Formats: sequence, structure tokens, C-alpha cells
Amino acid sequence: MSEFARIAVLIPCHNEEAAIAKVVTDFNAALPDADIYVYDNNSKDNTNEVARAAGAIVRNEMRQGKGNAVRRMFADVEADIYILVDGDDTYDATTAPLLTRKLVDDGLDVVSGRRIAVAGTIHRVGHVFGNRLLTGLTVLMFRVKLLDLLTGYRVMSRRFVKSFPFTAEGFSIETELTVHAVRLLMPMAEVNTRYKERPRGSVSKLNTWRDGVRILFAIVGLVREERPLVFFTAIFAVLMLLSLVLGTPVVLEYLKTGLVPRLPTAVLSTGLMLLAFFSLASGLILDTVTRGRWELKRLAYLAIEGPHDLKLP
Repeated sequence: MSEFARIAVLIPCHNEEAAIAKVVTDFNAALPDADIYVYDNNSKDNTNEVARAAGAIVRNEMRQGKGNAVRRMFADVEADIYILVDGDDTYDATTAPLLTRKLVDDGLDVVSGRRIAVAGTIHRVGHVFGNRLLTGLTVLMFRVKLLDLLTGYRVMSRRFVKSFPFTAEGFSIETELTVHAVRLLMPMAEVNTRYKERPRGSVSKLNTWRDGVRILFAIVGLVREERPLVFFTAIFAVLMLLSLVLGTPVVLEYLKTGLVPRLPTAVLSTGLMLLAFFSLASGLILDTVTRGRWELKRLAYLAIEGPHDLKLP
């Protein structure tokens, strides 16, 4: 076996015939010793053939969605360092050695490429606003310091990839990648990298509203799974407030007249308060369960060797 670290470039693709050859060529030039893997996700064009002709190892993932393709890559590919990048030729391959070197030198598990638009690059307003909104929400919920949640350019250690049990099928995969690193207290960093326009003939698969809503629901789901006390306490607060708003006039009327003229409202208010405390109790119980799961995942992560002693080509 080689004394140098094995580097794998992972490129999930769907209908990227116009861009994939340049992506493969650029990463081959930047990292000549790396293996370039392209996972074709049911493309209707010639992505498969073009990628293979450019020198990539091409495989197919039949379940539709970027998350499914990434899941398959993480399971199949064996390497010491993994570089995940989109196949649309919007990311700068020349920064890959820098990101890789930072991962090894600083002993990190994730180095994300924060997108900095080059001059003349046109961004869809919805994408920019959505990225900032979702990034801010994730920062608030999971106390992570990052500026670009949805970047598709990441360098990852083996122990990050092989300890990553995710369920995302589409573009919410980026959210799960970040939250996984944060919850397991993995060392991570963000490095600026150029972000450019897609080449002519390449079309974005990201729908601003549809995928934005899906990512938002993915964040809510992750909060429920990873921080259940926060999630169910929020529900408790809402239900308790509704109960107080509905029940206070009934109680005041009873204290004044000794009568309960609006019995359905009183019953509804009582039911809402009971549900509120059930929600709080659920949060407390699930928080204990989640801590146990967190400890097991942390042990599985620590059982895999880190990137400290890797030697780059």
C-alpha cells in the first residue's frame, strides 16, 4: 500500500453533460493522485459517457436525489480523505489542495468551501436569501459558526464519512452534513473559495421554493431529533399560551359570578394545558434518550483514526 493518503473526489451528477468533463479534468490536474468518482443519478443525457471519457470512475445510483447519491458514495468508496463537490463546474478545483492541506495540518474532520462569487457571477435572489435564512436558523439552533450552510464543496476525513448515518434524499444533505459535524463536536473550518457561473447548457436542479421548504423541514426535523428539549419546550410554550388566552376570561368570570358560562372553552383550555405539559414531559424524556444516542455516535466516531498522521502526495 502507498504511504500517502488516499484521496477520493466524489461528484454526484444528474444531467451534467455540459460541465462534467471540465470538472473531472480540473480535479485531475489539481490532485493528480486522487481517484475521481462520478455517481450518475439517472441522467437523461450523456453525463455517464462524458465523465468516463474524461477519466472518472463512473457508477450509477438509481434512487433519485443528491442525498441518495452521496449516501451510496460514502458507503462504497474507501479513502482517507474525501472531497465532495457538485458536477456543475461552479467550484474552483485549484483550491482543493489548499483545503486538503488545511484538513491534515490542523487535524480537522471537515473543511467547507465558503462560496465567494467571482466578478460577473449572477446569483438568483431567492437562492441567496434562502441560504442566508437557513444558515442563520441552523446557527441559532445548533450554535455553529459558519457562513455558508448549503455549499456543495467540502473536504472530509474518513472518520467523518464512515460515522455519518444520514437520511436525506435531496438537497437537505448539506444541512445533515453540517449538523452531524456540530453535534459530534468535530473540528471543522470554513475557507473562502471562488464560485462562478454554470457553463452554457448546464441547468440548476435546485428549485428555490420547493427545495427551500424541504431544507427548512429538514432543519426542523433535525432539531426534533438532536435537540428534543428545545423542540418540545417550544410546543409547550405555544400550547400553554393558547390555554391561558382562552382560559383567563373563563376563570375571571367564575371568580366574579361563580358560574362557568362557556364550558366548551373551559374544556378546550384545560385540554391545551394538559397537552402542553405532556409535550414538556416528552421533551425531557427524549432529551435523555438523545444524550445516550449522542454518546454512542461519538464513540463510533472516535473509534476511527483521525487525519493527523496522514501524509499528502
